[in-house]
Amino acid sequence: MKASIAKTPIADTATRESAANVPHDGVAVPQLYWGILVVTLSTALGALDTVIANVALPTIAQDLHASPSTSIWIVNSYQMAIAVSLLPLSSLGDRIGYRVIYLTGLSVFTLASLACALSHTLLALALSRAVQGFGAAGIASVNTALVRTLYPSRLLGRGVSINASVIATASVAGPTVAASILSVAPWPWLFAVNVPLGIAALLLGLVALPRNLTHRNRYDFVSALLNVLTLGSLVLAVDAFGHGSGKLNVILYLCCTVAIGYVFVRRQLNRETPLLPVDLLREPVFALSVATSICSFIAQMLAFVSLPFLLQRTYGYSPAHVGLLLTPWPLAVLCVAPFAGVLSDRYPAGILGGIGLAALATGLALLAWLPASPAPLAIGWRMALCGLGFGLFQSPNNRAILAAAPRGRTGGASGMIGTARMLGQTIGAALVAFAFEVVPQHEGSVALAAAAGFASLAACVSLSRLAAVRPS
Repeated sequence: MKASIAKTPIADTATRESAANVPHDGVAVPQLYWGILVVTLSTALGALDTVIANVALPTIAQDLHASPSTSIWIVNSYQMAIAVSLLPLSSLGDRIGYRVIYLTGLSVFTLASLACALSHTLLALALSRAVQGFGAAGIASVNTALVRTLYPSRLLGRGVSINASVIATASVAGPTVAASILSVAPWPWLFAVNVPLGIAALLLGLVALPRNLTHRNRYDFVSALLNVLTLGSLVLAVDAFGHGSGKLNVILYLCCTVAIGYVFVRRQLNRETPLLPVDLLREPVFALSVATSICSFIAQMLAFVSLPFLLQRTYGYSPAHVGLLLTPWPLAVLCVAPFAGVLSDRYPAGILGGIGLAALATGLALLAWLPASPAPLAIGWRMALCGLGFGLFQSPNNRAILAAAPRGRTGGASGMIGTARMLGQTIGAALVAFAFEVVPQHEGSVALAAAAGFASLAACVSLSRLAAVRPS
């Protein structure tokens, strides 16, 4: 046992927690099932709130007497808080435990949801949403790491598939859930419903979530600050580009991103356990899997934001019908994800991801060039093809990212999964906004065509992983 530890660099810095408290290869039933329930519920809450406020934004702005341009901070404050804190929190999880980060994030998210529901001014709501975003980042930064801690290695692909399908489904179902709540209650209930669910998940998590091996390396607060400044300026640059805030603003934010990012990356190169996992990014499979994830989420967000506008404005479907027409996508993800998880335990992620993303690209291209008066069935099967492709790609890809990292660096890998998803979604949303500015008459079709292009690029990157693993 000592010899095997000596061969692993991470193990040299691991804390010597007792074997009774730290399972080495998953947890036993029924703790496994309760842990799955906690992770599923918490992940769904965080993913839903990423998109749920978009639907209610006009209503909230009117109720709080805010202009559209200022009300956007209800969304931006939440997304920016998540983007800048994912990597710092995942790195902290490697040091103090994923369970601590997860439960703390869930507590903050629940309390902030209550604060959002009680807010009566735009400033109060935006600040509460920022705090809620930090709580959601606590959940998202280590949820995949917790999956690896909960499941035995032979079932890791299935665990990742469940987690991925929850995130994908919640992201698509967010607008429908929001519309359903707003049809029977005022907008504060969008946030108030999180409170009882968050409390239930917290109580279950205190009992069900396991501990993990940690290391005692000093936390790098300077790197955490540089990470916040780098990603914060990048998100601001992307947002300014998408909303046409002026070339000078975009250039200024990008210059800040490059300058601070250079210092940030240079600082990570000599760290034993860097906050930005440059040690993991040196592994071709890990780096290519992260790149695949970013490209795929750009494609997904381009579609999610543009499709409602295309179906409603161009083809004349009502909002209720649009919700139904979007449903085949998450349903296909739900159906395919369990099989993708099983397949990912047997076949390379490069092949599964390449096939899935090729199917996604085909479905998006077919949606971009719909006939003049498409029937609901013609739209529905194209949506299902997109969901089938995305469901086949996501679980194997996330499993590949986790498997490429040693257990002592699972937090860093989990943080990169969340960061890749957030960057992809932010860039995708900005590109849709840019399409609205440049081609307002054909923004839906142009955005979907761009989505098909990014999905095709992601498929090529995914397949390139096959060559990356040949030397080993």
